[in-house]
Amino acid sequence: MKEGKFRILAEDGNARCGVYATSSGEFDTPNFMPVGTRGSVKGVDCERLEEIGTQIVLVNTYHLWIRPGVEHVKALGGIHKFTGWNGPILSDSGGFQIYSLSSLRKITEEGVEFRSHLDGAKKFLSPELAVSLQEDLGVDIAMALDECPPADLSYGEVERSLNLTLRWASRSLKAKTKDTMSLFGITQGGCYKDLRARSAEEICAMDFDGVAVGGLSVGEPKDVMYEVLDYHVPDLCPRRVRYLMGVGTPRDIVEAVRHGIDLFDCVIPTRSGRFGRAFISGEEPYINIKNSRHAKADMPLDEGCLCLSCRRYSRGYIHHLFKSGEMLGPQLVTIHNLAHYMGLMASIREAVKAGQFGALYRKIRMRYKGVDIEEGCNDKKGGDKEEV
Repeated sequence: MKEGKFRILAEDGNARCGVYATSSGEFDTPNFMPVGTRGSVKGVDCERLEEIGTQIVLVNTYHLWIRPGVEHVKALGGIHKFTGWNGPILSDSGGFQIYSLSSLRKITEEGVEFRSHLDGAKKFLSPELAVSLQEDLGVDIAMALDECPPADLSYGEVERSLNLTLRWASRSLKAKTKDTMSLFGITQGGCYKDLRARSAEEICAMDFDGVAVGGLSVGEPKDVMYEVLDYHVPDLCPRRVRYLMGVGTPRDIVEAVRHGIDLFDCVIPTRSGRFGRAFISGEEPYINIKNSRHAKADMPLDEGCLCLSCRRYSRGYIHHLFKSGEMLGPQLVTIHNLAHYMGLMASIREAVKAGQFGALYRKIRMRYKGVDIEEGCNDKKGGDKEEV
C-alpha cells in the first residue's frame, strides 16, 4: 500500500474522519458514493452532482463491459471524459452483478462463466481480466473480483467461497499494472465470526490500498449485519480506508461509522427518488410526494434544504409532475435525496471532528427506528435491476 493515500484527521471513539487521495483528486471520509452503474447516476447530471457536494461516484465494470464495451469507453477518452465526471470514480468489479445472475453463471477456480443479461452471449470474467477492464476504463479505485455468497449458505459452503475469494484477491494484486489506480480487497465470510476473522487477517496482509466489507445486506436481518460489523471491523487494517459495499440507509450509515467504516454506496436515495419518496429533516424521516396531501402544498420538499429542487419548486408542483408522468418529477426528488445524503455525510464528518458523533448517532438512530426505507420502492417489473 502506498503511504499517504489515506490520512485520518480526527477520531471519536471508533468513528473516523479523513481524506483519501486519488489521481483525480481527494475525497473526504466518511463519504457516500451515488451509484452510476452504467456511467450515469439515474436522473442527475454531473453539474447537479457537483452542486450538491458529491465528491466521488461509483460505476460498474460488468455493465460497462456488456454495454457499450470497455474498448468503446477507452476510445472515447476513458471513464472521466466519457461520463463528464472529473472527480474520483470507484468501480465495482461486477462480482455481485454476476452473482445476481444466478442460473446464468458457473463459478470455477479460474473465474466466472456467465451469459449476458442482454443477449445471452457467453462471457468469462477472471480476477485478472476484472483488473484489466478497470484499468482500461481509467477508474481511480478498482475492486478485486470476489464471490458474494447468499446469506443462507452453510458454513462449509461459505468457507469454500471465502477460500476462492482469497485466492482471487492474490491474483488480482499480481495483475495490477497501473500505479495511478488504487485497488481494494474485499472481505467475505458471511455471518461466521471465525471466517470473517480469517478473511480480515489475510486480506489485510495483502498490499491493497483499501479494504471493502462484502457479503452484507444480502438477506440477513439488520441486527445480524450490525453484529457482524461489531466483531469484524476491529479486525480490519486501522490505517486503510474501509468501505461497506451496498449498504446505505441513514441508520445503517451511522451504525457503520460508529464501528469505523469510511465509505458507502447504495441505490436507496436514487431509487427512492424515482418512487416519489423524499428524505426530509422535519418531524417525519421522509414523505411520499405522490400522496394527495401534497397536491396544494406551496412549500419545498424540505424547508432546510438548499438544493435546486427545494430552492425552486414546490411540493405541489412536484406532486403534479409525478401524477402527470413527467420525468422531471423523479429527477427533482432524486437530486434532493442525494443532497440530503451529502448533508448527512458532512454532518457526520463535522460531528467526528468536534467529538460529538455519539449525539448525532443517537439522534439518527431514534429518527429511523422502525422505519423501513425500502418498503414500496422495488420495481415489480424488474426495471431497476441494472442499477445495482
